[in-house]
Amino acid sequence: MKTFVGFYVLCFLLGQDLPFLLADDVNFINDSTQNLCFANRLSDFLPPPYSNISDSMPCTPLWNTFVLRYSENRDNVMTIIVSALYTTGWVGVGFSKDGRMVGSSAMVGWITKKGHAKIKQYYLQGTERDQVVPDQGELQLQKVPPVVALHGAMIYLAFQVKFTVKVPRRAVILAFSTAYPSKLGRLTKHDDKTTVIVDFSKANGVRSIQKTGSTEKTKHGVMAILGWGFLLPLGAILARYLRHKDPLWYYLHIGIQFTGFIFGLAAVILGIRLYNRIQPDIPAHRGIGIFLLILSILQVLAFFARPHKETKMRRYWNWYHHWIGRISLFFGAVNIVLGIRMANSGEDGWKIGYGFVLAVTLLAFLVLEIFRIRGSIGSPSSHTPPFETHSSSTSSV
Repeated sequence: MKTFVGFYVLCFLLGQDLPFLLADDVNFINDSTQNLCFANRLSDFLPPPYSNISDSMPCTPLWNTFVLRYSENRDNVMTIIVSALYTTGWVGVGFSKDGRMVGSSAMVGWITKKGHAKIKQYYLQGTERDQVVPDQGELQLQKVPPVVALHGAMIYLAFQVKFTVKVPRRAVILAFSTAYPSKLGRLTKHDDKTTVIVDFSKANGVRSIQKTGSTEKTKHGVMAILGWGFLLPLGAILARYLRHKDPLWYYLHIGIQFTGFIFGLAAVILGIRLYNRIQPDIPAHRGIGIFLLILSILQVLAFFARPHKETKMRRYWNWYHHWIGRISLFFGAVNIVLGIRMANSGEDGWKIGYGFVLAVTLLAFLVLEIFRIRGSIGSPSSHTPPFETHSSSTSSV
């Protein structure tokens, strides 16, 4: 029953022309943000060469009050001007190969308390403050000096950078903080940040921009942990250690596994959507995710090939069904750990949360397995070795 409904849902979803799988969604920009493009005439206060070309640059609101202007010549030298509303602290724009903060290089600008303009390149080795290294990075800045200017309520960061390879779509990281950097240029922790994908190949000012802030990553992570990290292991534990409560264990197993399957499928769909938007370089996480999807389909197909419980083939079917499930749970846990590690959110909440869930699951397994070996719970035949199934026992789906 569970797998039949799950298979139907899976076939239905995969058979649709899902709009969120498209890579050309355009974020909604309100009028007040759009007006930031016309708030000031940049040639009035920016020095050459930025003043010479700034007014002809296409202007695109990105996120919050961040606005991007850029132009690129035939030598892949790009002139970039990023502006945002400014009070105190710093604003930064970074370029990432995989959409993540760690490993990216950023240009950060601020106005000191004494009114001096500062702009530096930073290399983000990690999420800790001492891992954000000033005056280092992989951006090939040109001979034209970078500039930071404050005009009205807006701060402007202007610089020229050369990209060795012309990539139309680039992951751009935006961040800001209201706290000033230290005298040595060490940055304070950002108040907020996001990643957007900018299509630099479209020079007419109308381009695809996709916000990929923490919300979508959070949804993907929550769905994966609820499905693969909690519900599916719980359903497997009940099927193994509650068999003396027949048929209660069977119906609990069906309900919990079906719910876990839905959450797991939602995690896959959200993962595909997130990948299409930021296209991160995460082959291991993505590959295991596809592998888990295949194993889920195999479990669904097992429903249609399930022999009658009195036949000799049922024993082999049980072996197939149970071990595919165990392999799925193992790689599901591995992929959750990889996902948390690759997210690099700088927060320990995810690690602590899933670590607690995993520890409780393993502890419950050990305690229940001891009781099962002693014959207190589980299969009526207490002498059955661990992980060996009974050909006559009612199997789960």
